[in-house]
Amino acid sequence: MEFTFISIILIIFIYLTAKINKLEQNMKQLKTSLEQVMKEVEIPEHPINGRLYELIQDGKEIKAIKEARASLGLSLIEGKEYIENLKNNMNS
Repeated sequence: MEFTFISIILIIFIYLTAKINKLEQNMKQLKTSLEQVMKEVEIPEHPINGRLYELIQDGKEIKAIKEARASLGLSLIEGKEYIENLKNNMNS
């Protein structure tokens, strides 16, 4: 009985993990497509980015994350990723 229950839980776990991985792949593809569309249409950057670039250059990344979260309504993780992306854009 316990073996059957554990087997079912394991199968469900593997199934959900596979679904999550597939969703992550889809999100990456959508992000890439969106970035390509943005380049084609030449959508201007968000106005707050200028201020965020300044904060990043001054070494105030935490303050930049806070301002990005406040102005864009991002979670902490999203804000950190947003600032990391801006940093990468500055370096490239």
